[in-house]
Amino acid sequence: MAKEEQNGKKTEYPSYKVVYQAGSGEYEEKRSRFIANVAPVSSEEEATAFIESIRKKYYDARHNCPAFIIGRNRELTRCSDDGEPSGTAGKPILEVLLSAGVTNVAVVVTRYFGGTLLGTGGLVRAYTQATKEGLADAGIATMRFGKELTIGIDYTDVGKVQYILGSRQIDIAQSRYTQTVEFDIRIPAEAVGALTKELTEATAARACIEITGEGYYMDKESFT
Repeated sequence: MAKEEQNGKKTEYPSYKVVYQAGSGEYEEKRSRFIANVAPVSSEEEATAFIESIRKKYYDARHNCPAFIIGRNRELTRCSDDGEPSGTAGKPILEVLLSAGVTNVAVVVTRYFGGTLLGTGGLVRAYTQATKEGLADAGIATMRFGKELTIGIDYTDVGKVQYILGSRQIDIAQSRYTQTVEFDIRIPAEAVGALTKELTEATAARACIEITGEGYYMDKESFT
């Protein structure tokens, strides 16, 4: 969790998990097909539009069961069994999302009936597993509050700075080589102080470090 101190007060910026991209997965149980489609969404309107698009795509399916979560603190959750026995579809889908800790995500699991009744236990298992498959395909990432920095240095310090950034697994977003060298980076807010200290010491205070922006960004190291 990132923390900043302003006017004597500490502000906290909690990280949160999201799906990295749209994804899909499939599970079969006694010839019934369960197709899970997953998408990142940022509002209830986006979630609703996604759900409707899946229903239109799979218009001939017996059921299209949706669930979604919206908000950094998962303030809004919705799910529907779409005609399946109560608690056997929407809730299991939602439980998978809650267990994974993701938010700003919508899922629709489409079922094509295979001719054999599965019972409540079979349905819960099938909708749960299909959702897990779709979530695995989409991938999960962590949104962290970070700072955008521009590091200005002399050519003699390029190797030192590149080594420090590399050792901290910090990617250089953009480089500019003119009379001096500038590197643009983005790091978690709580790491700014330590990095600034290390760069200052390594370059004998020649490095000019400027904060150029801030906000939430996707931590690629957390993809699963």
